Parts: sequence; C-alpha cells; structure tokens
Amino acid sequence: MKKIVFVLCAAVMVSCGRLERRAAELIAYIPDAACLERSQGYLTEDFYAVLDTLFYRLPSHEAMDHQWEHFFVASDGSRIESCESVHVARMDRTHAEATIRVRTEEDVEEHLLSMELVKGEWLLSDFDGHKSDCVRYIANNRKEEALREAIRTYLVQHIAPYYRQGDLCVPALMMVHETDTAVWGDFWVYWYAFRGDTLPIVSGGNHSGRMSIACEDGVPVVTAFEQTTDGAGNEASAKRIFGDYYDLYHAMHSNESVREAVRKEQLSEYIHHQSVCVGM
Repeated sequence: MKKIVFVLCAAVMVSCGRLERRAAELIAYIPDAACLERSQGYLTEDFYAVLDTLFYRLPSHEAMDHQWEHFFVASDGSRIESCESVHVARMDRTHAEATIRVRTEEDVEEHLLSMELVKGEWLLSDFDGHKSDCVRYIANNRKEEALREAIRTYLVQHIAPYYRQGDLCVPALMMVHETDTAVWGDFWVYWYAFRGDTLPIVSGGNHSGRMSIACEDGVPVVTAFEQTTDGAGNEASAKRIFGDYYDLYHAMHSNESVREAVRKEQLSEYIHHQSVCVGM
C-alpha cells in the first residue's frame, strides 16, 4: 500500500511539474491584441474565438471603444511587463489553475491563469475568470450596434429622402441617453458623393430628439420620432424633449469639433464594414 501511495504521489508531482512548465509557457499568451494572431495554438478554441471577436470583429464607437482592455491589464491600469508561475493546482482530469505573479511598472500582483487539457495538450482557457466578462461585453456591444442600425435605417428611410440626394447616405449618431423603449440623441443625416477616393458632402442636416424603440422578432425598430423644433422654438422644444438630459445634449450639439470627429469616425467605420462584407 505504501508503495502504491508513493507512486501516486510521484505521478502527481511529475504532473504538477509539467503543468508549472506549461503555465510558464502560457504566460506569454495572456491575451492582448498584439499576441492574439500568434496565440491561436495556445488558447482553447472558444477562448480564442471570444478574444478574436473582441479585438477584431466589433464595431468601435466613441463611448465603447476598447473598454475590454482593462480585463487584461493590472488593476491599476499599468501594462503587464513580466510574469512568473508560482503555484499550479490540478482541479480535475482536464482542468488546472496556475497562480502567476505579474510585475508592472507600479506594482506586483497575483492573478489566476486557467488551463484546460485539449487533445493531450494544456491550453490557456481563461485569465482571472474574465472570459464571462468578455462574452457579456460582446453581447452588450452587439445589442448597442443593433440599436444604432435601427436608428440609421429609420433616418435613411424616413428623413434622408427630403434632402438633396447623393450616392451614399450615412447618418452620424450621438446618443445622449438610452432606455429599453427610447433613445434621446443628436442625430445628423449626411449625403455623400463618390469622387474618386473621396466622399464630399452633398447635403445634410440635424434631427435631434427622442426615438421610441420596440423589439420585433428580437430586433430593435424605431416606431416614433419626436424631433426638436426648427427656428425660434428650438431651445424650448429641446428642453422639453430632453428634460434631465438637456445639458448633456446641449454640450454635444454645440461642439462642432466633436460632431465632425464622430461623423468621420462613423463614416470610416461604415466604409470599412462594407469593404469587409464585400470581401466575404
């Protein structure tokens, strides 16, 4: 019996030693955009797919861009400079966890690296349990993008035809406040013309207000749009429609440089998305 116990303990020690060496290798692939492409063979398939979506396949918006980055940096926001494995624990036959010591410019911290045995090889399956955070972020981002697409569709179908038309209509959206049933925003309609590799503006204008939102077959749609009044009654109507959100709306609406930056960013994103779709 003692011999059997000794053999089992020796096997566990060998296994843990191998896991520690593997954890030390996997530390180099703590997820970030720079190493993602070369890390595919070191991450479980589902974890890689989650990160690939985060880094490369989500639309970027002024208020949401790169929020996921804090999942993979030290808690004080400093970038990880070096790591070492300090302890490995086998959870079951196919799962293990490694405590790693992370050194940044400001501090030394400990984090948890999760590993999974896949086809005879230990792969990185999570980092500090953040995979679920990433999945939730992706879902929220896609929900936001679906809402924006519903607003763009409404503006193109119901507002854009009243302007001098060009070759392409791409609205610019600045969201002030959102609920499940309404969106308050500073919305702009822009028509563009194709001129070689440039897109000069043909026409455009502002349509601020409150859009009512409903969900049809799981997809958001705009069911009504209450706009601010043109001319002398504009400020009064804006205060009535935006209510508690008026100050934020006014700050957005009156800042031409911010509006221009948003217009260019969302136009560039639209062109990029269309190019990707055509490429597919």
